[in-house]
Amino acid sequence: MSAELEASEGLDEPERRISGPPEEENHTSMADLSELLKEGTKESHDRAENTQFVKDFLKGNIRKELFKLATTALYFTYSALEEEIDRNKDHPAFAPLYFPMELHRKKALIRDMEYLYGEHWEEQAQCSEATRKYVERIHEVGQNEPELLVAHAYTRYMGDLSGGQVLKKVAQRALKLPSTGEGTQFYLFENVDNAQQFKQLYRARMNALDLNLETKEKIVEEANKAFEFNMQVFNELDQAGSLLAKETLEDGLPDGLPVHDGKGDLRKCPYYAAQLDKGALEGSSCPFGAALAVLRRPGLQFLLAASVALAAGLLAWYSM
Repeated sequence: MSAELEASEGLDEPERRISGPPEEENHTSMADLSELLKEGTKESHDRAENTQFVKDFLKGNIRKELFKLATTALYFTYSALEEEIDRNKDHPAFAPLYFPMELHRKKALIRDMEYLYGEHWEEQAQCSEATRKYVERIHEVGQNEPELLVAHAYTRYMGDLSGGQVLKKVAQRALKLPSTGEGTQFYLFENVDNAQQFKQLYRARMNALDLNLETKEKIVEEANKAFEFNMQVFNELDQAGSLLAKETLEDGLPDGLPVHDGKGDLRKCPYYAAQLDKGALEGSSCPFGAALAVLRRPGLQFLLAASVALAAGLLAWYSM
């Protein structure tokens, strides 16, 4: 979504008024929760936008196994979020934002899990460490500070209606998933006819919440914490990737793979074979062994899955 559209979309009714003193108008505008969130999370947007993992995902550099694990991470995140939303559906600080028919994703994610994993998907569903921390924070907020639940709901759902649609198309194309929606039900909002209009309604409901400025600022702070959870996942991934590279060098490559082990025929390695005629072998190293080793380690797979899942939320913010 273009910056111009994002700017026009963010205009709320007080900003469009032509009467009244300009100073008062500006004060009213900046007191709107949606505007405070937009302005107060700009730095987090910038940090997330420059994450290499997000850029790669948008280019379609995503494997089927990682997409399956990403769906698992989403399942745990939304199970927690919607449990707390249901718990606080009558709380005055959240009740106006309760749209279970239009927004709730857990049932859609269950259908995706069944398609991607099969009938016994629950036996394979495991929550990664980074996702667990985010889930714990959602429960903590829902049980102790329900007004801060607004930050998590807004971050996720508005993002799903925005950048999530881009991710759906990328996944379908890159993974050759059915255009009818199997495996990507998470991104399909059957009860939202017009996403743009619904987001405007949601922002208007948010701005109408009876919250003082201090509470609104806490909500902005909580939204930035949500971004920090995302960045922790990427830091975790970087650390795991560095450790894996070291282990690969120490332990060697998995048996039976068609890659060069440094002792035999170079033609056994697809990377070297492709470079033989280019005179580009000196000082280079084969990427296939390390890549395959990464994909075959379950622990790291769950770290990567959480990254993909949270990347959807990150992309969503700067697509709104």
